[in-house]
Amino acid sequence: MSQPLRLKKNADRRLKAGHLWIYSNEVDIRATPLKAFQSGDLARVEASNGRALGVAYVNPGSLICARVMSRDPAMAVDRSLFVHRFKQALALRERLYARPFYRLIHGEGDLLPGLVVDRFGDVVVVQLNTAGMQALSEAIVDALEKVLKPAAIVFRNDTGGRRQEGLDAHVEVVKGTLPDEVLLEENGVCFAVPVLDGQKTGWFFDHRDNRAWLNRHVAGKRVLDVFSYVGGWGVQAAASGASEVLCVDASGAALEQVAGNAERNGLHEQVAIGEGDAFEALAALKADGEQFDVVVLDPPAFIKKRKDIPAGERAYARLNREAMRLLGRDGLLVSASCSMHLAPERLMDVVRGAVRHQDRHGQVIFQGHQAADHPVHPAIPETAYLKALGVRVFRD
Repeated sequence: MSQPLRLKKNADRRLKAGHLWIYSNEVDIRATPLKAFQSGDLARVEASNGRALGVAYVNPGSLICARVMSRDPAMAVDRSLFVHRFKQALALRERLYARPFYRLIHGEGDLLPGLVVDRFGDVVVVQLNTAGMQALSEAIVDALEKVLKPAAIVFRNDTGGRRQEGLDAHVEVVKGTLPDEVLLEENGVCFAVPVLDGQKTGWFFDHRDNRAWLNRHVAGKRVLDVFSYVGGWGVQAAASGASEVLCVDASGAALEQVAGNAERNGLHEQVAIGEGDAFEALAALKADGEQFDVVVLDPPAFIKKRKDIPAGERAYARLNREAMRLLGRDGLLVSASCSMHLAPERLMDVVRGAVRHQDRHGQVIFQGHQAADHPVHPAIPETAYLKALGVRVFRD
């Protein structure tokens, strides 16, 4: 039986509403001192009156000191539980997608807080973002082998969240052998994925539907893809009939992948690359008199913490203003943000301000979100993080 973790009076309200997190200031440390737990220990969560609320794993050194794994306090958190949850998640993805390229586990959205699993056919990439999931890593690997029988399992344990949990950073192939190239197909286009040294797990499945929308509007257009990474937006635009695509990124290694992915799809003549800081690149393109029909802005999170909101919003505003200067008289801007702390209405405000700064008109013709393989937990607003606006920007 797991040791108890008792909450203060009324601190169970969020859990009753469905949330999975427990903050350190919600724990009755007189009854159950946090210092009695080791990182990754399992605990029987109790209300102030002793009534059982579920089972959670604990990290006494984290602001989010516990995350609920099951509402059943008697539930064993072991391989069997992971097999069950993986099968539940797999059933959803197989309902959504014809081919095995998707996010299989989206943390809290799939009732497995702190765990991310992306699937690239026979290769599975795992992020153990919390001490609790790190402690359960063997059960996770065993369950993945049982449910998927993958050729290779990769741990991408190099996230910022791990540092906050007091965990080390490492990347390793824990099972099987990686093929020379890990490939995926998205919206009919083939990509190689740098699962060992790329960003996050190597790919961003979350923009799948937003890219599909843009693909319908690029035929014959000149497209600028800023923060292109390995070409998810730009190469797909070229495959959808864009006349020219320029992919800009600060990473030379990522741009090499862009070129390789363009070549892989027979699009090398349509896709060009440019290395450099995004803001400097936008200014240089404007100075050179360049103009585009479509500009895609898919930056990294400018706002990682609440204290970053003012500076982050200024960065988003500047980025959108500079991008709009490169649009022709009647152009299309895709403006995205993966910053959880940037509210959707604030992104709309950023775009509105940028449109007026350029003395133009704007029409929002598309509002996109994360793809369905990144399910939103209805009680946890933090699981809804991705925003994308398609904006017609024009002059009278």
